[in-house]
Amino acid sequence: MKRDAVLAALGVEAESSGAYAGGWLAGSGSIISSIDPTTEDVIGTVRQADAAEYDQAVVAAQVAFAKWRMVPAPERGNYVRLIGNALREYKVPLGALVSMETGKIRAEGEGEVQEMIDIADFAVGLSRQLYGLTIASERPRHRMYEQWQPLGPIGIISAFNFPVAVWSWNGLLAAVCGDSMIWKPSPVAPLSAVAVTNIVHDVMDGSGFEGVFNLTVGDVDPIGAAMVADERLPLISATGSVRMGRQIGTEVAKRLGRSLLELGGNNALIVMADADLDLVVPATLFAAAGTTGQRCTSLRRLIVHTDVIDELTDRLVASYEQINIGDPLEEGTLIGPMVSQAAVDTTKVALEIAIEQGGELLAGGNEKDGTGFFFEPTLVKIAADAPIVQTETFGPIMYLIEVSSVEEAIGIQNDVPQGLSSAIFTDSIRNSELFLSPEGSDCGIANVNIGTSGAEIGGAFGGEKETGGGRESGSDAWKAYMRRQTVTVNWSKDLPLSQGIDFG
Repeated sequence: MKRDAVLAALGVEAESSGAYAGGWLAGSGSIISSIDPTTEDVIGTVRQADAAEYDQAVVAAQVAFAKWRMVPAPERGNYVRLIGNALREYKVPLGALVSMETGKIRAEGEGEVQEMIDIADFAVGLSRQLYGLTIASERPRHRMYEQWQPLGPIGIISAFNFPVAVWSWNGLLAAVCGDSMIWKPSPVAPLSAVAVTNIVHDVMDGSGFEGVFNLTVGDVDPIGAAMVADERLPLISATGSVRMGRQIGTEVAKRLGRSLLELGGNNALIVMADADLDLVVPATLFAAAGTTGQRCTSLRRLIVHTDVIDELTDRLVASYEQINIGDPLEEGTLIGPMVSQAAVDTTKVALEIAIEQGGELLAGGNEKDGTGFFFEPTLVKIAADAPIVQTETFGPIMYLIEVSSVEEAIGIQNDVPQGLSSAIFTDSIRNSELFLSPEGSDCGIANVNIGTSGAEIGGAFGGEKETGGGRESGSDAWKAYMRRQTVTVNWSKDLPLSQGIDFG
């Protein structure tokens, strides 16, 4: 599908509005351009929302919430089912647009849309499983239980690297929980957000619940800061950098709101002497080089036992030399461009610092000449105590670190501020169980014999330490979008007090 045909299929105009408040508004803010990182051409432009349109979106969300929360949860799930079906219909063009805006290869772009579809299916089932607990009361003829109530309009702030899937993790779960929402996407990938809002509008149009899903494209000023400070939004779910998360978490806490933060990762994969290297090599390549290292779960540190480091290094260097870098929409391309020249420059600086700190360049390390923001996947052997290893570089650099024991490997893995994803390759049950024990990985995700990226939607996604502590997607992550209520019903003719208190 050609680039112009992609926009036409999704109803995205050359100049689109970035303001939706139960219906499309004019978009009265400044105009931003979406740049194709492969060609450096302008894909399209978006007129951002201004402060007044942001307020309209919040009001629309409030009005919709008042009605939506009283719709039975399975019926709310039926609307999400229709959204999932619409995403199936638009999977190919929407996946292509994600690739065009972010540089992901076509398979990853379509995979991101498939993740949205999977989340929709999960949310539909969840709409019949918003369970509470029945609790034994100490008082006779009393019934005590927990129930979960809709929380309110929520704010969703998403990053460029997953411009549509992260919205679905939050938005579709929040919708079946009875919440409305305002979405602030990354200004780097605004057209994908416009396209998703078009798809959702077509489903919700005429339902009376158009204001459940709202969009405000804009920068920190006037949109982001207003959303974070807005007491009308009891929850802000934000995906991005640690620096951004510190600011959002602090501001939301000042107003005693809730924040759900998915922040940086400095992810490690441990390779023990008994590891199956035929599994390690492809897992490492996808985790380190896939999406040009621009996933929060991308592999940053490869921690390898001394007995196999030479063999694994040779195999990785040979594999890196065969990676096909180019247009992400072309068949056979494995690695597309980075999202911007600024991202390339940041990666180059990190590589220079790594070399200055004793790193040995083993593969890659070059910016591709010509059009597009291309940088080769890069492998650097370095000491574990090099300061640069403590930092997450959002690009395709992987640091190779040598160790002599599983205990040393786990210690190095955990000795960073971030705590998102981790993995170990081993055929030893002792090694794997140590890795999964309280003495093992301190990350929110711990994998055995698979890589650090590519999490399934059924598990709760998120991490510890500077990663923010939030959980999205599967398991009981839905509870973040609801408020817990403890209920006691007295069906006796007496009024006994708890703890045996006599107030006579």
